[in-house]
Amino acid sequence: MIGTLSDEFEVDVPAHEAWALYGTLQFTYICVPDLFDGVEVLKGDGGVGTILQPITKPGSLFYTYKDEISMVDNENMVKEVHAHEGGYLDLGFNYYGLRFEVIKKTESSCITKVTVRFDVKEGFISNTSYVSIEPFIALMKYSNNYLIKNHKK
Repeated sequence: MIGTLSDEFEVDVPAHEAWALYGTLQFTYICVPDLFDGVEVLKGDGGVGTILQPITKPGSLFYTYKDEISMVDNENMVKEVHAHEGGYLDLGFNYYGLRFEVIKKTESSCITKVTVRFDVKEGFISNTSYVSIEPFIALMKYSNNYLIKNHKK
């Protein structure tokens, strides 16, 4: 079974400013206090092939997992990250990934968009109930507020 969840928000900052956050590891680090106890960069510098291991908070769905940055397109302002080890893969998913996009709206505003994509094996369909876009909506709201507070006027 293949599924997709998506949401987007308008932000009153130029697209290039939003991408300076969303397209880098800084995006990972500013969300850490609310979502994780930390994030370890196991390999890479934030580009394609970078392996990240979030340090989850007590009570999280997953104790340990690793994500890989699979695409960073600075021209089109798109970044993709997918499950590399553990997490959803341990629950019978063939694929679990995130796509972050920054879309220019005007010279002084943009749209930030997140898409969750997944593919789950037959026999594990009930595990799709664990898939939620809510943590990423919270992450985007937090990030967008950060952008607005730190906007270069």
